[in-house]
Amino acid sequence: MRLLKKVTLVLAGLLFALMGAVANSQAAPTPTPTPEPTPSPFPSPPTSPTPVPVLYLKSEEHFTAGGKNWVRHLYDVLNRAAYPAALFAPAPNLPPCGNNTNSSRSWVDFFDQSGKRLQGFCALGKPADLDGIWFATEEGVVPPSWIYIEINDRQTNTKYKSNLADTTL
Repeated sequence: MRLLKKVTLVLAGLLFALMGAVANSQAAPTPTPTPEPTPSPFPSPPTSPTPVPVLYLKSEEHFTAGGKNWVRHLYDVLNRAAYPAALFAPAPNLPPCGNNTNSSRSWVDFFDQSGKRLQGFCALGKPADLDGIWFATEEGVVPPSWIYIEINDRQTNTKYKSNLADTTL
């Protein structure tokens, strides 16, 4: 009798253990920690209120000046409307541009892909004037493959560099 009682207790213990294991396997799965996000290989968009200029070639014009034939490469800044008018306001308190003592607060310069300055504008009066900025090459001379502009806000000493833009249509 004692043996039967012991066997019954052992079997009851095993039964309870088995029921507990089945209940645990049907419970909600244990959450796994979320892995840390991996950094993106792409840079974040600029956070400044003034956007990066988006430059593109609009057209080419042939003209003659100083007895030479030239090609004017005309560009536009796609997002020019996003620039505040104050950026191009007259700035008589800043150094002049040649004889122009009322030049604009921001000057725009063209550079080739290696950083050589090609042309500049110091009297743009409003953001819309970014449509039609240009640099010229003598006819028959191959222009640089790529160019960019920098809008130099002389009041805040901030430069806004554009994308590299093509020089051929």
